[in-house]
Amino acid sequence: MGTIIQYLRQFYTKDFRLFYFIPVIALMGIIIYLNYRYQLQDNLIGNGNNLWRCFAGYWLLYFVPFAAAFLLQFFFIKNITWHKSYWFWIILFLAPAFFSFRVNFYFHQPLLKHFWSGDELVFWNNSINRIVKVFILLIPVFIVWYIKDKDNQLFYGATAIKDLKPYLIMLLMMAPFVAIACTRSDFLQTYPDSKFIQQLSLSSKKIHYIIYELCYGFDFVSIEFFFRGFLILSLYKICGPQCIVPVACFYCAIHCGKPLGEAISSFWGGIFLGIISYHTKSIWGGLIVHVGIAWIMEAGSWMSILF
Repeated sequence: MGTIIQYLRQFYTKDFRLFYFIPVIALMGIIIYLNYRYQLQDNLIGNGNNLWRCFAGYWLLYFVPFAAAFLLQFFFIKNITWHKSYWFWIILFLAPAFFSFRVNFYFHQPLLKHFWSGDELVFWNNSINRIVKVFILLIPVFIVWYIKDKDNQLFYGATAIKDLKPYLIMLLMMAPFVAIACTRSDFLQTYPDSKFIQQLSLSSKKIHYIIYELCYGFDFVSIEFFFRGFLILSLYKICGPQCIVPVACFYCAIHCGKPLGEAISSFWGGIFLGIISYHTKSIWGGLIVHVGIAWIMEAGSWMSILF
């Protein structure tokens, strides 16, 4: 745990710039306000029937905070050089496209109709969708790694970690706060993510719940490899630690539409996990924390509903 505290202290003393951080916070505050006050995300993607508009809308939602957080560095941080790297610009434009493609990928669903129907189809659509989107996101990331970094590092974030104890301690420390959040009405409108199963006529519902929760947890593998792996570790040699805050802004943007408290906390969580990944070159500790919190949220929200 002391090592992680040291990482945080180093970021604060060497890399934190207050006059840069203030406009970044203002930027994310405006985006979050517009989304929750005027349904920014819904206005960008329309009714969801036009695939190209959905793709472009999500790309814009992700690109604007990601790019703006980088561009603000020109005004507040000295000796910026990342703009000289062509890989920086490739990643800046492609990364939001990769994630937008993931969000809008449903092309596998017609195939499932050949195997299931009715409520079984609804269940397997939701479950398999979680698994498919992991690979939809990681395949282009793997291609970038193979072209750009295969000779320099293991696949982004795949480095093993020696000590899991600090991450388990962090998870235990966060659990009470997550449990309190699970009692909020806005939170319970979204979670538990598996509550749709309650409305389905299925045999062995307990097994279906377990299957879905495993798929739900697996989905976070792609999130961690993308944000704390790909974005941090493909950019750290180009941008140094100044990649951490823009990646956190991107990460916060994908939480638009989630409960307000979750969207706000995702920005701080993105910075925290980004700092750890930057120093350890590993996503595994962050994955333990992320999946652990997700499953605590699921369990806590079920308890709030049932009791």
